[in-house]
Amino acid sequence: MEQRTTIGPTIEIDGDLVSEDPVTVQGRIRGTIEANALVVESGAHVDATVQAESVEVSGALDGKVEASGRIEITAEGRVTADLAGPRIVIADGAQFRGHIEMDKWRDKERS
Repeated sequence: MEQRTTIGPTIEIDGDLVSEDPVTVQGRIRGTIEANALVVESGAHVDATVQAESVEVSGALDGKVEASGRIEITAEGRVTADLAGPRIVIADGAQFRGHIEMDKWRDKERS
């Protein structure tokens, strides 16, 4: 059974978070995040540099995101960040401001 780390709605972290397990954020994180997967739930706020296999944002995220798999901004999500990854989904109604880089992964897949 896969374990999941949850940062509850009353928790604030200012610093680095490293986890081999998926991380769900309901509270607030400022700093850097390295995780297998990151889910930013509605009402949560992340201000960080993020590295993960997959990232899903329904809350607010500011900073920089690099994913080896998929980045998804849901209709409730608000993202002000530079995104880099092979698959990026921005739902109708989502708010996004930043840059997207996908070429880096396309070149790797071709080789």
